[in-house]
Amino acid sequence: MVYSTPILDTSPSSHNSTSQILWLVRHGESTWNARGLAQGQDDQARLTSRGVRQARAIAVQLRDRPIRALYASDLRRALQTAAPLASALGLTVVRDARLRERCLGAAEGTSAASISPAVSGISDGRVVNPDACPDGGESLRDFYRRVARFAGDLTDAGRAWDAGRPGDADRAGELGEVVIVAHGGTLRMLTACRQGVPVEEMTWGPLANATVLRSPASH
Repeated sequence: MVYSTPILDTSPSSHNSTSQILWLVRHGESTWNARGLAQGQDDQARLTSRGVRQARAIAVQLRDRPIRALYASDLRRALQTAAPLASALGLTVVRDARLRERCLGAAEGTSAASISPAVSGISDGRVVNPDACPDGGESLRDFYRRVARFAGDLTDAGRAWDAGRPGDADRAGELGEVVIVAHGGTLRMLTACRQGVPVEEMTWGPLANATVLRSPASH
């Protein structure tokens, strides 16, 4: 069984003329997920046995795709999820700290359910205050900017890769498939960036462990 929710539509906005396909993967269940703790950028959590099974299932799901690159957050739970896929694809994981989860500062290690909207900036599945910031942590606005820089660099890298291939007029503009293994918050931010949604207008729906999203979505 592949532990993923139904594929969601994460199509880029119309101003993005590339056809780069991204597979956005949330890490498998971690020990802190199982305990209901807010993880943020704390790196103590590791995958549970269920999380390891989820990571292996993701590798099976994506191993036959024409994937040219595999990026991951440099936090342990993301790297452990990426490892089976890297082995299946014969690729090296490119670690990027910009793919880390939102820094929650003093709230890291506390009950995730106890973090109030005044601290998180999120309420009823929507961003209500992008400048709310946990003590010692990161605002949603700063988080968005961090992930947007990664997204821009990824598009540039894809274009450079495409330009360096032998001529193929029928495939011009196709930037290959890329996998990104990261965190729930990071994937929401990447989706918003690709859709051209500003942080103030973002939704914040549930995103289960080991969810696999295709961007743009197949129809």
